[in-house]
Amino acid sequence: MTRIAIIGLGLIGGSLGLALKKAKGDEVDIVGFARRPEIAAEAIKRGAVTRTEPEMGSAVAGVNIVVIATPLVPIKDILPQIAERLSPGTIVTDVGSTKAQVIAWAAEYLPSNVDFVGGHPMTGKETSGLADAEAGLFENCVYCLSPSRDADGEAIKTMEEMARWVGATPLLIDAEKHDALVAGISHLPLLLSSSLVSALAKSDLWPEMSKLAATGFLDMTRLAGGDTELYRGICATNQKAILDWIDRYIDTLNEYRELVLQDEKGLQSILQDAREIRQEWFEKEGRRFRKQGD
Repeated sequence: MTRIAIIGLGLIGGSLGLALKKAKGDEVDIVGFARRPEIAAEAIKRGAVTRTEPEMGSAVAGVNIVVIATPLVPIKDILPQIAERLSPGTIVTDVGSTKAQVIAWAAEYLPSNVDFVGGHPMTGKETSGLADAEAGLFENCVYCLSPSRDADGEAIKTMEEMARWVGATPLLIDAEKHDALVAGISHLPLLLSSSLVSALAKSDLWPEMSKLAATGFLDMTRLAGGDTELYRGICATNQKAILDWIDRYIDTLNEYRELVLQDEKGLQSILQDAREIRQEWFEKEGRRFRKQGD
C-alpha cells in the first residue's frame, strides 16, 4: 500500500485526494492536514482523504509521499516544520506554480535522505476551496515535474506514475525553464486579466460600462477572480521572468497601438496572424480543455 500525506486540502489538494482514491481505491492510504478542523472533517466526508491529523508532523510520519498543496509562500515555513518527521526515502513534492525557488527552499530545509521532486499540474479553476474539488481535475492535463539535483531516479519514476494515476501526462522539465515558460502562458495572463479590470474601473464610465459588459469581458477577466494569495506568491517567486514577459507584452501592445493609429491593413494582418497561431494551438493542444471550460 502507498501512503500519501496531503498538506493543504483546498481545490488542488482535495482534487488530488479524490483522484487518487478514484484511481487506486484501497491501494492508497491518504492522510490529510488542514489548519481548519472543519476543512479536515469535510475532506474525510467527501472521501478526499482516509483520515486527517491535527499536526503536520504527525501527518507526514511514516508516509511514502508528501504532497504540499498550499499557496507558494507558506511552503518555505512548511518544509522545516516537517523535516524532522520524514522517514528516509520519503518523496516530497508540491503543486506550486513556480519551481526554482521551491527547489531552493527544499535544498535548504529538507534532510539529504529524502527526495524532492517539484510538481506543477497545469490545471485549476478560478476558485480555490475544497468545495470545488473534483476527481477529474487532472484529466488530460500536463503535470510538470522538476526534480531537485539529487533526487533519486526511482523517486522521479514514482512521481511520473502518480501523475498518470490521476489522468495527467507527466513532463520532466528543468525548474528554470519551467518558470520562464509558465511566466508567459500562465502568470502574464493573470496579471493582464486583473490589470484590465483595474484600468476600466478607474474610469468614470465604469458604472455604465459594467452594465454593458458581456461574454468577452467575462472571458478576459476570469483570472481576475482567482486567489490573490496564490497570485502574490507566484509574482514573489518568479519576478524576473514575469517582468520580462510584461516588457515584451508592452512592446507588442505599443506595436498594436501604432497600427490602430495609422495602418488598418497592417492591423488586420497582425490580427490574422494571431488568429491563425491561436487556431493552430487550439487544434493541437487546446481541445483538451473543453471539458474544463477553458
